[in-house]
Amino acid sequence: MLPIIFVLPVIQLIILSNAATFEVKDIKFSYIDNDNTAFSRELIDKFNASTFFKVITDFPSEKIASSALLNGEVDVILEIPTYFERDLLKNKKTNLSVIINAIDGAAAGVENVYINQIVQSFNKNAQARLMQPSDKKNIPKNIMSIPSFWYNKTLNYKTFMVPGILVLLVTMITLFLSGMNIVREKEIGTLEQMNVTPIKKHQFIIGKLFPFWVLGMLLLTVGLIIARLLFNVPMVGSLGLMYLYTSIYILVILGMGLFISNFTDTQQQAMFIAWFFVVIFILMSGLFTPIESMPDWAQFLTEFNPIKYYVEVMRMVMLKGSSFVDIIPQFTKTLIYAVIMNGLAVWSYKKTN
Repeated sequence: MLPIIFVLPVIQLIILSNAATFEVKDIKFSYIDNDNTAFSRELIDKFNASTFFKVITDFPSEKIASSALLNGEVDVILEIPTYFERDLLKNKKTNLSVIINAIDGAAAGVENVYINQIVQSFNKNAQARLMQPSDKKNIPKNIMSIPSFWYNKTLNYKTFMVPGILVLLVTMITLFLSGMNIVREKEIGTLEQMNVTPIKKHQFIIGKLFPFWVLGMLLLTVGLIIARLLFNVPMVGSLGLMYLYTSIYILVILGMGLFISNFTDTQQQAMFIAWFFVVIFILMSGLFTPIESMPDWAQFLTEFNPIKYYVEVMRMVMLKGSSFVDIIPQFTKTLIYAVIMNGLAVWSYKKTN
């Protein structure tokens, strides 16, 4: 049990924060150069110089390239047509064929954006070279935009993911341990001994909750230390506010775990039921996918998801420096959730005197 409580969360935080990313890099790029001119080679060089693409090889025909795409050897095939340079010089326009492996639709969309950016950059340079000297005097000045990235200046994806992974670990460990708690008492037969004592139901539940509440706060502390020292995640907001909200949130999860434990007879049953709910809560929390992209009915259901509020609060406080006033809606809903879940846990515990 001790390795599960202390070692497992640390390993999971380190691994998941590095692995759980939607960044698209090292795209396996290939091409079919039917022109073999200076312009076509210049276009290929632009892809070769990009940090997003990894130029694998060139293919002599579309059939061979398509076979490689089918086997997963490449992700993108760029086909440069014959007379590519001649059409640019003569007609000032030409076409390119781009084939993208779109099994992962989100990654394919990002890859398409990268390709368009490189082609547009090449096209801009080509047009400047094709202009007559008299036309270059009338070239309009470029409009330059200077972006300012707030809350994540380096655009480091770990800065976005680490607070969410920390929420995931605190939730899973406390839910599973509390869910198996009373069931363990049933299995070894000590629950009947407790039932004949004069202890009241709410006292029994508090006694079961408190150790895991302390454990959840300890997990948060360890996670914040790792987030700061290992991933250099900024902590702009108040640590006290994070601990205050977490103290209420853990009560929600512990009440949920004990409620499940009251209706199960074995630890295996409790684990399966807890896993069923935690997977739904995690997938609909906005941790991995934006809630705004979900259907309307799913967005409505997320209003009853406590993990959603914890993810929002951790990112708001850690990255934006939000104050208590900013998180009042999430805090209020979580507090109501805590009262309901722990009330149900006390009510559902059947104590016989």
